[in-house]
Amino acid sequence: MNLFDSLENNNKQIPLAELMRPNTLDDFLGQSNVISSDSPFCKLLKAKRLFSFILWGPPGCGKTTLARLCAKYHNAKFIELSAVNSGVKDIKETAQNAKLNLREGYKTIVFIDEIHRFSKTQQDALLPYVETGLFYFIGSTTENPSFHTVPALISRAQVIMLNKIDNDSIKKIILKGFSYLCENYGNKVLSDDALNCIVELSNGDARYSLNAIENSYFASDDTVEKSIVEELLQKSSVRYSIDSHYDYASAFQKSLRGSDANAAIYYLAKMLLAGEDPRFIARRLIVVASEDVGNADFRALLIAEAALRAVEHLGMPEARITLAQAVEFVAKAKKSNRAIVAIDSAIADIKAGLDFLPPKHLRDAHYKDAKKYGFGNDYVYTHDNPEFQQQFMPDEIKDKKYFDN
Repeated sequence: MNLFDSLENNNKQIPLAELMRPNTLDDFLGQSNVISSDSPFCKLLKAKRLFSFILWGPPGCGKTTLARLCAKYHNAKFIELSAVNSGVKDIKETAQNAKLNLREGYKTIVFIDEIHRFSKTQQDALLPYVETGLFYFIGSTTENPSFHTVPALISRAQVIMLNKIDNDSIKKIILKGFSYLCENYGNKVLSDDALNCIVELSNGDARYSLNAIENSYFASDDTVEKSIVEELLQKSSVRYSIDSHYDYASAFQKSLRGSDANAAIYYLAKMLLAGEDPRFIARRLIVVASEDVGNADFRALLIAEAALRAVEHLGMPEARITLAQAVEFVAKAKKSNRAIVAIDSAIADIKAGLDFLPPKHLRDAHYKDAKKYGFGNDYVYTHDNPEFQQQFMPDEIKDKKYFDN
C-alpha cells in the first residue's frame, strides 16, 4: 500500500451498510429458504461443491453478501466485477488471474454485479471459462434472468431467487446497526415509532434500512424520533424494474378477469406511481374487455375504448380518475371468454390442416366467368328469405361448432 492509498483509506467514510455485512451464514438474515441447513444450497456448500449461479432478487436482499460468504466458505479467491464498468477485456484478465490461483491451489469465484447490464457478447465471453471450470461465476441481478441472460449462460449457472427481507429480519438488522452506532459514537435512544417507520419504508431492503438508521442517528440529538425519520426519508421509493412492467400488467389483467376491483385498483395505482404510460394501461383494459368480458357486457369494451381516448386527451394526473372508473366497470362486469376461445380454436384448426375453401355458393360471383365455375349459384340472399337454412361452413367441416349456441 502506498502513501496515497493510506491517506485515501484514512479519509474514507465507510457506510454502515458495508460495516454490517454478515461474516457468517448464521448472521445472514432474511433468506431462510436458501440458507437453511436442509436447503440444497447449503448442502452443496457443506459438501464443498462449488457451482456457478445467478442470484436474482430485489435491491438490498443480500446478493453480494451471499456471494462473498460463499467464497469465504470455500476459501476461494473472490474477484468482483461490475457490469457497469467492466467488459470482455476484464473477463480475459480475470481468467489469467484464475489460472495463477489454480497453480497456487486456490479456486476462483468471479462475482459480476448487475449481470443483466452485460451485453450478449460480454456474457458469451464468460462461457468457455465457466464451461472448463477455470473459474466459477456468480452473478447478481434485480431483473429476471430469463429475459436478460443468454440461454447458454443460464444452462451453466443455477438461478437462485432471493426474496425481499421480511420485516422481523429488517428490524433485527436495524437494531444491530443502531447498537454499533451507539457503541462507537455514543448512546442514543431509538423510539419504537421510528424503528417501525424505518421497517415499513425499507420495504425489505436491508441496505436502505441501514442507511436510514445511520442518517437518522446522526441527525438526532438524544432520541431518534419518527419525525426525524420521516423528514429524512420523505417517502418510500416505488420499486419498479423492467420485469415489474410485465409482472404488474399481468397481475392487473388477472385481477380484472377475476372480478377483484380492489386488487385491480391497487395495481393501477402502483403502475401509475411508477411512471407507467397510462395509455399502455388503457390498452390492457381494452384487451380484458374483449378477452374476458366479451359480449357478456358489451359496454365494457366501449368504456375501455373511451378511457383510452380520455387518457390521450387529459393526460396525468386527471387520467387516473378515468382509468379508475373504467377499472371498476370492467372488473365488476359479467365475464365471458367465448370470443377468444372461438377465434383461437379456429386458428388452431387451420394451422392443424383444416384449411378449406368456402362452399361454391358463397364465393365471389362478381366477375365474368364466376357463374361458369358455379360460384354464387344457389346462394339465397338472407334478407329475402331469413328462414332458409343454407350451409356457410366449408363442406369438409360443415358440422364444426366454435360457439356452443
